[in-house]
Amino acid sequence: MTRNSASKHILVLTSTFPRWNNDVEPPFVHELCRRLSKTFSVHVLAPHASGAAVEDQINGIQVTRYRYFFSRWENLAFHGGILANLKQNPMRYALVPFFIVAQLVVLIRLLNRFQFDCIHAHWLIPQGLIAITACLFIKSAPPVIVTSHGGDLFGLKSFVFNRLRRFVALRSATVTVVSHAMREALQEMGIADSRIKVIPMGVDLRKRFVPTMQRSASGALLFVGRLVEKKGLKYLIEALPLILGKHPNVTLKIVGDGQEKERILDRILELGIGEHIEFLGAVANETLPEIYHWSDVLVFPWVVASDGDREGFGLVLVESLGCECATVVTDLPAMRDIIHNGKSALVVPQKNANLLAEKVSLLIDNDTLRQSLGKQGRQYVLERFDWEIITIQYIELIRSVIK
Repeated sequence: MTRNSASKHILVLTSTFPRWNNDVEPPFVHELCRRLSKTFSVHVLAPHASGAAVEDQINGIQVTRYRYFFSRWENLAFHGGILANLKQNPMRYALVPFFIVAQLVVLIRLLNRFQFDCIHAHWLIPQGLIAITACLFIKSAPPVIVTSHGGDLFGLKSFVFNRLRRFVALRSATVTVVSHAMREALQEMGIADSRIKVIPMGVDLRKRFVPTMQRSASGALLFVGRLVEKKGLKYLIEALPLILGKHPNVTLKIVGDGQEKERILDRILELGIGEHIEFLGAVANETLPEIYHWSDVLVFPWVVASDGDREGFGLVLVESLGCECATVVTDLPAMRDIIHNGKSALVVPQKNANLLAEKVSLLIDNDTLRQSLGKQGRQYVLERFDWEIITIQYIELIRSVIK
């Protein structure tokens, strides 16, 4: 591993990281690492997947991928994330012990081999727990920063998992969360406010997610997100016949994939609206701006899932606002960091197809309102969530923890 001896060495633990160049997996951890690598030497530890290299270099970042089972069955961490994959196929729970032990063993090996100044673990469970556990076996263990993204905090509801989350939070140097709603959840667990930092993931709002001068009304609706319960797509599907009653030429494009797809397809067939819907599947992050540009209204009908899981933040919402898209979003607490009702987006109660249809129809009818929401939305997120702003916050945090 090539390193700059003058820079501080950061070890990043994550279960979401590109398996190869131009991967369609969520890019936010990679983007943060890429930007931090201009200041620090960054080494990433991530799970292996079929077709990926065990040792790799991506954009100058050293990547180690740990093997935890036979290659064809190493499918716990990708295609929607660990929780979604466990829900889709409960037999995958058998992989969890191998996943945890393999990550722990390789982490201890790396800590013994290299002198890291800090560990940054993404997600309280399992990465945060594994990082804290590994440090028990290291004589001079580096400090641990743990970042929670939402599912690890709001999902897995039980006394045991609550105790594990609290254990990790209390033994890390600091915990970062991506929204103020998540900070409140940690405070309710007894974590002192001084131990919690609110730093969301960022979006490239200067070069990539920018407005287009060629936007024209075409009646195109867009949904972007994994097809899982907490994304609430079924409520948009239920709202679509009501929207079509007023706007019969409307089309809905769906970007994403997941275990709810078959149920969604069945409901579309029952409602007889298949000719108005197009599934684009999972797409590379680089292609999203163009998709945003030819969409009139973006809809984010997110909900609290039956197991308590919900959005911790909304990066796709920030991306769409960066492109000056008019958006309709549900009233989850985490969205308060991103939108102001009537100024940067229209807000509706969750799980209410009627009101969802009403707000979408309002935007389709009103060109002035769409443009106003788009411009105000972009200005709001540009001042708060551009990667340049977020990276500076993380650099300052890491330096303070190392000191």
